[in-house]
Amino acid sequence: MSDDLKEFLSRARGSLAIKPAGDGALIAHPGWGLPALRGRLVELSARGASATLTAAIELVIEAQREAEPVAWIMGPEGSFYPPDVADSGVDLAALVVVRVPDLVMSARGLGAVERLLRSGAFGLIVLDLGAANRATAELPIAHQGRLVALAQAHDAAVVCITEKSAEASSLGSLVSLRAEALRVRTSPGSQAGGFELTMRVLKDKRRGPGFTKSRRMRGPSGL
Repeated sequence: MSDDLKEFLSRARGSLAIKPAGDGALIAHPGWGLPALRGRLVELSARGASATLTAAIELVIEAQREAEPVAWIMGPEGSFYPPDVADSGVDLAALVVVRVPDLVMSARGLGAVERLLRSGAFGLIVLDLGAANRATAELPIAHQGRLVALAQAHDAAVVCITEKSAEASSLGSLVSLRAEALRVRTSPGSQAGGFELTMRVLKDKRRGPGFTKSRRMRGPSGL
């Protein structure tokens, strides 16, 4: 193991000065959050007024609070913006960010995900597929199987962010949980930058779909 990797893992697993995010956990529910998503392939999707990035960043913060290293992997159209992510409470120095071409369909892109999982060093891996992914795109079943097997072997969560409507098909049959995250801007008289986030579970092989919950959030300074 290289000295740089040792230093990163030491920081990621150490005492991080993470700012509080909002007024607590994004969604307080036993079916959502890092413990509920470990060992699973998860899809977080929405179209239009999407809050998928907010939901994914909350998972990153949760993982960092539990001293779990996190990797964020995105294609060319990924929307990761470091200032907003840091403003939300993420420790950027304890987060690995990887950009690869054509993340959904390329063996190279998915191979990078598998290598990170196989290392056993990461508790959460986020695949930010971005606006460029096709609504009908699927992960090849062989890759799905390997991602699930590696997530289970290393007790990690693999969360894919996609842009699609609730009616569109998921990334594949081995996706264990699919949730939709939408935002609505609050009234002009409310806190600046505020919005309401609604999380709705569309598919859950363990608990069944149907869970819906909303809460008020504060958007990053850029919003």
